[in-house]
Amino acid sequence: MKTMYTLMTLSLLLVFGLSAARAWDGFDYDAGSFVEIEPGNLVRSGESIDVYDYDDGSYHDFDVDSVGRSGDSVEVEGFDNDTGEYRTLDMDE
Repeated sequence: MKTMYTLMTLSLLLVFGLSAARAWDGFDYDAGSFVEIEPGNLVRSGESIDVYDYDDGSYHDFDVDSVGRSGDSVEVEGFDNDTGEYRTLDMDE
C-alpha cells in the first residue's frame, strides 16, 4: 500500500513539475517580435529577468516595472537594458 502512495505522489510531482518548467511565450507589438521568458524568472515589479527575443535571437536583461492583466494576456512592462528602451510584453495566459 505504501508503494502505491509513493508512486501516486511521484506521478503528481512529475506532472506538476513539468508544467511549471515551461517557458512563457509572448509578443512585443511595438517591436513586432516574439519573446519568451524562461522558467526560473520571477516576474514581479522590481525584479530583473531574462527575456529571449526571437527577432534578434538573443537574451535581454529586462527590469520589470509592472505586471497586469489585459484581456486574455498578461502585460509585462519594463526596461530592456540591452536596447535602452521601454517595452511592453503581452504574454500568453
